[in-house]
Amino acid sequence: MPAFRVLIIGGSGQVGAAVVRALVALPSCAEVVMVNRKATPLAASDRLRQVILDTGAAGFPAEVTKLAMSMRALGNPVYGASCVGVGKGSAQWTEEELKALELGVAGGFARGCHNGGIERFALLSAVGSNSKSRIRYVRVMGLKEEKVAAIGFKRLAIFRPGIIGGNVHTPAYVAWLGRLIPGRFGTIEQDDIGRAFAAEFTNSTTTGVAYFENGAMKQRSRALTR
Repeated sequence: MPAFRVLIIGGSGQVGAAVVRALVALPSCAEVVMVNRKATPLAASDRLRQVILDTGAAGFPAEVTKLAMSMRALGNPVYGASCVGVGKGSAQWTEEELKALELGVAGGFARGCHNGGIERFALLSAVGSNSKSRIRYVRVMGLKEEKVAAIGFKRLAIFRPGIIGGNVHTPAYVAWLGRLIPGRFGTIEQDDIGRAFAAEFTNSTTTGVAYFENGAMKQRSRALTR
């Protein structure tokens, strides 16, 4: 399997950390570079590093572009991943605050990646995302999907998990109840999401926009661990 590198934002969060673990576990992943707002403790690995950037600055996308270009200069294909998310308490956020994070930060990161020559991108979203929804969070996530899709990546994989199990922001009883619900609105373990992201980057031939919900993510996770 050809070696590759991944530039990721949101890698210090719950789902993002699962993605980072899954990537570092792949021998073909030469390096994972995390874009963080502030320094965070990293797992001991010579294939993992972090770069501190001001995600709220007007020049943030341009800084991401320079970082992506420097990674590409090392010779391996470079892929982008966004695992930005609110985590706990999204109901307490205003719509403008949600948009600043999900469209501003995640969207700016994606644009910077594309301008830096990255052709393949993976995006964390949520089940039922729809820009026309009356539900604020679902609507903003739908707008984020549309914004990133419009950038024009050669390959865009959008991951839409339901209830996320193994996540500190998900109460244990909610995750348990979700395991009784089949389909896309049920529970998926965050480690399965992480492995599904990693599996996306092991297939360098698929193009276009693809959406992955619980069942597809679990299938990809199983395939990666075989």
